[in-house]
Amino acid sequence: MIALEWVHDRIRADEFYFSRHGDQERQNENLTVAETIEALLVGIALEQYEDTGRGESCLIAGFTRSGVPVHAVCGRRGEYLAIVTVYIPTPPKFKNPYERG
Repeated sequence: MIALEWVHDRIRADEFYFSRHGDQERQNENLTVAETIEALLVGIALEQYEDTGRGESCLIAGFTRSGVPVHAVCGRRGEYLAIVTVYIPTPPKFKNPYERG
């Protein structure tokens, strides 16, 4: 299980990176790195995923300062936080930022 406190600690220590896919998805959603970090620092862990061959990961839901909902799937890669994907949750997949459709 990836603890939210560990995620916050990695961000504050600048020990994180975006995967290629995560960075591309972030850009596709017109989110800045700063907005993504804002959302992660105030977010909550919605789901935890077991190790499927690339390590365990979790889904974090948070909001930017301007109120945009952001989901980020984050994983542990050694001592670093890997931001695997980033997206804005929308119907029909999600009823709201915290509940699947």
